[in-house]
Amino acid sequence: MKTGKHERPRKRNPLRMILLILCGAVLGINLYQANAGKLLGNPLPMPLGFGSAVVLSGSMEPELSKGDLLFITEEEHYRLNDVVVYQDGSILVVHRIIAVNGSTVTTKGDANNAADPEISVEAIKGRVAFAVPVLGSVVEFLKTPVGTVLVILCAVILVELPRRREKQRDEAEREKILAEIRLLKQQQEDNKL
Repeated sequence: MKTGKHERPRKRNPLRMILLILCGAVLGINLYQANAGKLLGNPLPMPLGFGSAVVLSGSMEPELSKGDLLFITEEEHYRLNDVVVYQDGSILVVHRIIAVNGSTVTTKGDANNAADPEISVEAIKGRVAFAVPVLGSVVEFLKTPVGTVLVILCAVILVELPRRREKQRDEAEREKILAEIRLLKQQQEDNKL
């Protein structure tokens, strides 16, 4: 980029760029998941065989707690003791496989006294690969209208504040140049007298 005599090269702020990318990713993921859930009836889209979900109950305590963010992978086969996510109507259930019976499995929450009814292996969305404690609560908040508005506000602030600061610097520099011009004109007029 060429710069003029009085132009300063723009400084790039990597943290600002990372935050903007993060805001865009959060909005994009929220839009994608909302469309998949509402329009397609799929509460857990698994693009490329990976997905994420949030633990909403304590049925898997102490291994998984309410508010944990789960990362899920599709598997060819599910085994005894795998913690899986399956769809039961329009809700997702995260429980451990306690019995495998051919094309059906029986699951149970670790904190529950009774097993769930048998389900088809095809109802299983995936196996829990790992969990991040508490982060799911943040993700769930960001999916709410208030959370989405806050993300948009954050993105606007990240774009607008640096632009306003630059505009103020440019205005101050412009005023400085105009003051120099006025001074030179005044000196020129004084020299004529």
